[in-house]
Amino acid sequence: MKLSLDALQILDAIDRRGSFAGAAKVLFKVPSTISYTVARLEEDLGVQLFERAGPRAWPTPAGRELLREGRHLLRAAQELESRVRRVASGWEADFGLGMDSVLPTWLLAADMPDFYQAAHSTRLRVQEDSLSGTWEALLDRRVDLLVGAAGEGPSGGGYVAEPFGSMEFVFVVASTHALAGSKRVGRGDLAGHRAVAVADSARRLLPRTVG
Repeated sequence: MKLSLDALQILDAIDRRGSFAGAAKVLFKVPSTISYTVARLEEDLGVQLFERAGPRAWPTPAGRELLREGRHLLRAAQELESRVRRVASGWEADFGLGMDSVLPTWLLAADMPDFYQAAHSTRLRVQEDSLSGTWEALLDRRVDLLVGAAGEGPSGGGYVAEPFGSMEFVFVVASTHALAGSKRVGRGDLAGHRAVAVADSARRLLPRTVG
């Protein structure tokens, strides 16, 4: 591979400082190292990366394109280094939070600042599922913590579950529906009408019905 992170860092410094000497100063390198790296890279790629006029230097169109994409690689490398250090120190680089779709995600809004204050570099990922699909996401390790799961979890999961509340389901019809004026509705009354229900998002576990 002709490109390296070190070479991209040098190109970035030249562009930001406007000269080879400025890049050498900020990177704590001798100017000859900067000149050699750029000349070698231009030779390997077969393109001119910088225009020069006296001590000043600025990128050519090819150089600007290389800098634009190269800076993405530099940021990605820096983020990777940070994630590796966090993992080594005991912090998760990524934390998946699973929620049942019956719960609105805005309920998390008040707790988000506290989470990022404690783990400012951990990426929080929120995933919505429904019914057995929430438990399946936890068992498959697609999420690390589950909030608002319906019913009892499947046996043999190796998890710890704590109840924190309950929710009542109410049967609802439109005001113009034929059953809107009924005081009591039984299963026989529902048989002739179309119902709208939330589908279970489980892929492997048996789907369940709640309510």
